[in-house]
Amino acid sequence: MLKVHKASGTPSRRTRRGIGTKAPPPIKSTPRPSAVPKRALRAKRDSFFVVGLGASAGGLEAVRKMLGALPADTGMAFVLIQHLDPTHKSMMVDLLARDTAMSVFQAADGMSIQPDCLYVIPPQADLSVHDGLLRLSQPPVRQGAHLPFDFFLNSMADNYGKRAVCVILSGTGTDGSVGLRAVSEKGGLVIAQDPDDTAYEGMPRSAIATGAVNVIAPAVKIPEAIIRHARKHPYLGVIGRSGSTDEKTDEWLATIIGLLRSRVDHDFTHYKQATLVRRIRHRMALAGIKEIDEYVKALRKDGAELDQLAKDLLIHVTRFFRDPGAYEALAKTVVPELVRQHASDQPIRIWVAGCSTGEEAYSLAMLFVEELTAVKLTTKLQIFASDVSPEAVTYGRNGVFPESIEVDVSAERLARFFTHQSHSYRVRRELRDCIVFTVQDLLSDPPFSRLDLISCRRRGVRA
Repeated sequence: MLKVHKASGTPSRRTRRGIGTKAPPPIKSTPRPSAVPKRALRAKRDSFFVVGLGASAGGLEAVRKMLGALPADTGMAFVLIQHLDPTHKSMMVDLLARDTAMSVFQAADGMSIQPDCLYVIPPQADLSVHDGLLRLSQPPVRQGAHLPFDFFLNSMADNYGKRAVCVILSGTGTDGSVGLRAVSEKGGLVIAQDPDDTAYEGMPRSAIATGAVNVIAPAVKIPEAIIRHARKHPYLGVIGRSGSTDEKTDEWLATIIGLLRSRVDHDFTHYKQATLVRRIRHRMALAGIKEIDEYVKALRKDGAELDQLAKDLLIHVTRFFRDPGAYEALAKTVVPELVRQHASDQPIRIWVAGCSTGEEAYSLAMLFVEELTAVKLTTKLQIFASDVSPEAVTYGRNGVFPESIEVDVSAERLARFFTHQSHSYRVRRELRDCIVFTVQDLLSDPPFSRLDLISCRRRGVRA
């Protein structure tokens, strides 16, 4: 008989017959957060990986397949954010306990995250993690879809960084497509279930469309990818630790930059060495390669890996109204002053350099359109949005974003500037026609001229 642990406390780990002869020592009950020294929590947090699993429709089957292929002693913690019916008691703990030898818990507020345990979100709650402790909160009342996985991923990325793993499984909608970018930005691993392996492909396809997914695999193969990644961490090889470099590192970097230049129309010579080293290490781990010379050989033979490395170096981590304080300052001071002083017969010209997938350009456009409407001016708005990545420019030009932008865009702005369609929002023509998207390399192509405002913001782990 299986013993299943539920909401409170952290009793000893249950075992199955035939799995071990001696039970491990019991896990101590969770102390109140105030009683746990932050230094101790941080040390414990830094010692193992945390895997966030996101799923909705069809997700239970995917999770069970995954758990069936997952060893019980990975030394990792797993947190399942499943979209649940808020009016019914969840049976997830009982159901999943049949598929894994890990301890299975319904998450409780203040519960500490332990290795070799699976925590399941309860109904009618948002779940986050802070200093190694799970935190439950009441979901905010908002128009549109509830996005609990995005909420969890942002806190997991902040707390676990490179030891965070995001797994997006079967489900409808777009939950996870915003939060996974936070995981990617902090150097974590992002995995999506192969859409052909899902009952409902909406969530995985939306995740893949962000360009930040590292691995696409059937559910039964996902554990293998996670374990391979963990075993290669911290990254090995002659590339220096903590981003440091030496003569040999410089030599290999020059070789890799040359290989990249032969494959893609972009020169990475002037990128920060620490950025290059970090992303190359990341790709080595995903490829299961320990030594840098072996990785260089792989790059020479495999054009697909070169393409993937270039994609990782051009990673796009952005969102609508990112850093709200900056946009509030613009809306209160810069935008009104610029509109007031500008000649009405001349267009307001703005350049968004390094626009990524377009969220920043559209955010600025909304601020200016709102101000022009408020003061009843018909001055033309012209925004040039440029990026070195053709894929990012195409995405921004299409103007279709996942439903999860509801987290960052107010209901009023969604109603005014977007059209809601199947699990996504399309930018209305009023806003889209203000922006010209173009491919541009800031290091070699000429800048735009006669500008009233330039926005050039740091994006994620890029230089």
